[in-house]
Amino acid sequence: MIFKNKLIPGLFVKRYKRFFVDVKLNNQIVTAHCPNTGSMMGLLKKGNKVWISQSNNPNRKLKYTLEIIEDGNSKVGVNTHSTNKIVHHALENNLIREFSNILEIKPETKFGANTRFDFLVTSKKNKAFIEVKNVTLSRKNKLAEFPDSITTRGLKHINELKKASKKNYKIFILFLIQRDDCNSFKIAKDIDSDYADALTKAVKNKLNILCYDCKFSSKGIKLNRKIRLKN
Repeated sequence: MIFKNKLIPGLFVKRYKRFFVDVKLNNQIVTAHCPNTGSMMGLLKKGNKVWISQSNNPNRKLKYTLEIIEDGNSKVGVNTHSTNKIVHHALENNLIREFSNILEIKPETKFGANTRFDFLVTSKKNKAFIEVKNVTLSRKNKLAEFPDSITTRGLKHINELKKASKKNYKIFILFLIQRDDCNSFKIAKDIDSDYADALTKAVKNKLNILCYDCKFSSKGIKLNRKIRLKN
């Protein structure tokens, strides 16, 4: 995923009303959109270095968007709107080893009455639904975790994927770790035990779990390497 405009560095001041953050740019405080509904646990420390983007849309109320927060010496992508763009690029460029001979990639594909999965991928052998989850949490050295707050939406997606499996679709959850300082991943059962239990049961019923981290550059963010899943 390529950034449309060069990112602007600043310092984190505070988050409020869920979707707003104040950022210090030189000696000026600007308000930016926060495109992340999670708790962003461990990242919202005053003085943390951040990178924001500036919109070219003159009619947009908030012209800045929070893109990256630095945690220690590591960059963390917090814009959940970028997540599917990173994965789409990876699918198109054969960066995900589990998907080969792809014939078609359909984003935001409807399933059932009230569900849309992030991707429907068709290959010569099968059709697969992929639901993507953005991961930013790391409470222990080199360990990424999900979720960072209770996720009823995530629980719904597990149940809907199980229904898709019964209709002969292959089913995947891809945990995209938008950071580059972790070498393993696990579900944060202490934060959402219902999600953890549902995921464990679904894995026993044909749900495939994939974990990949990201590589950051001044130009953009791309899917990088496969990360080990811990039980």
